[in-house]
Amino acid sequence: MQLRIVSYNIHRAIGIDRRFRLDRIVTILGHVRPDVALLQEVDSGAPRSGELDLARELAELLGFPYYAVGHNVDLRKGRYGNATLSRFPILRERNIDLTIDSRKRRGCQHTRIQAQKQAGHAHILEVFNLHLGLSARERLRQIALLQHSREFADLDQTGACLVGGDFNDWRSQLPPIFTGELGFQCATARGGGHRQPIRTFPAFSPTGGLDKIFFRGCFRLLDARACHLRLSRVASDHLPVIADFELK
Repeated sequence: MQLRIVSYNIHRAIGIDRRFRLDRIVTILGHVRPDVALLQEVDSGAPRSGELDLARELAELLGFPYYAVGHNVDLRKGRYGNATLSRFPILRERNIDLTIDSRKRRGCQHTRIQAQKQAGHAHILEVFNLHLGLSARERLRQIALLQHSREFADLDQTGACLVGGDFNDWRSQLPPIFTGELGFQCATARGGGHRQPIRTFPAFSPTGGLDKIFFRGCFRLLDARACHLRLSRVASDHLPVIADFELK
């Protein structure tokens, strides 16, 4: 069974031209055709995005039968956070608070997804969709919070698990933590090196690999790349990053 995962900070569907255009995000995700989409900066009820519930709108427009939202930041009107869209049933959803002290609220959304094989055997995927802070020290503390959360710590380390999102990790300090003590592989590193991430930011001329996908368990990585559809250079300040897997 093959599985396509995309991680995409959609920037509230407000492009680098400062225009709210949800149709551009729909076009890009429709072109990529993921099975599971990990989205960050997803508004709900905010005036800047037409007071829409963007997760629900995207799920309906793209034909995803299942979605889950983890709101982290409350605005004067509305809120925003992470959203996971899935073509497979979501059995469980939790939002893990990764906020450090009085800094901006951050979170990681955990979903348990049941991916079906044609022969009737079901793979259970543990999926973590996060958006980390802007300082290196903050991000290290947030990974420690995630690592010790019940949702993460109680997992069978041989099971299928994905961690993806906007890591804001310019210097690639976090991959060694995941690929070392946590037992993951990095899907979004070129040539197997931590210092050569797939570049996704800024979208119009990418220099930083802020958006990452890690995996462990019964996955075999087939391919990983950034989306270079011309529209993706203006639709958000990030490019989507795509990973194709085979479930063994």
